[in-house]
Amino acid sequence: MQALIGAVLIGVSLGIFGSGGSILTVPVLLYLAKMPANIAIASSLLIVAFISLFGGLLSARKKIVSWRHVWLFGVPGMVGAYGGAWLGATVDTRIQLLVFVVLMAIAAVMMWRGRQTTKAASEVKVFRVIIDGLVVGAITGFVGVGGGFLIVPALVLLGGLPMILAIGTSLMIIALKSFVGFAKYYSVLTEQGLTFDWGVIGMITVAGIVGSFAGAWISARLPREKLQKAFAVFLMIMAVVVLSQSVL
Repeated sequence: MQALIGAVLIGVSLGIFGSGGSILTVPVLLYLAKMPANIAIASSLLIVAFISLFGGLLSARKKIVSWRHVWLFGVPGMVGAYGGAWLGATVDTRIQLLVFVVLMAIAAVMMWRGRQTTKAASEVKVFRVIIDGLVVGAITGFVGVGGGFLIVPALVLLGGLPMILAIGTSLMIIALKSFVGFAKYYSVLTEQGLTFDWGVIGMITVAGIVGSFAGAWISARLPREKLQKAFAVFLMIMAVVVLSQSVL
């Protein structure tokens, strides 16, 4: 039941903010679903992949996805996610969670400050987009987060997309690299004799998708800026919890 509530919270935050909410998936799996860290990180990738794919397909129906940018950013992202997952499956999970804590803190600061990346670049900086895709993909694979809070600014500042297109496009990119990252984790961890809780993964995925509709409803009725600052504080608290409970 606690994991179900956590899943709805993930979906609500995704519905309100568009990105950043998926970073809650790992803590929910760790502390509410009681998964081991490596299984939680891998499972998070699959959950994030399905939720992002659902949102991305809705965005595609509204024609707010740039498929050129999906492949330009997504292919390097998939390569990076594969490498990040391979590395993540071989290192101490405390190292992964320490990197995860740092990312939570960065996401909290970015959400507190609000989106500053409203002016799109005049031209696509292809080389920098590819490098950024590789790096963000590696982070995704290593710690099990979607990385939307990093992808959206890159699509605007390097890819030349307006914000509304960047958000829809980022969802498809997140889905692609998260599926690849999970596939690598699955092959490595199952060889080690570890198993996945498919029931919990399915439940959290469905609850996350349903929660995203509730989040969109809330976002249309409450001041976004205050919600974003409150979520930033919550993320920082969660970063401290993960650091104290699972790293130190």
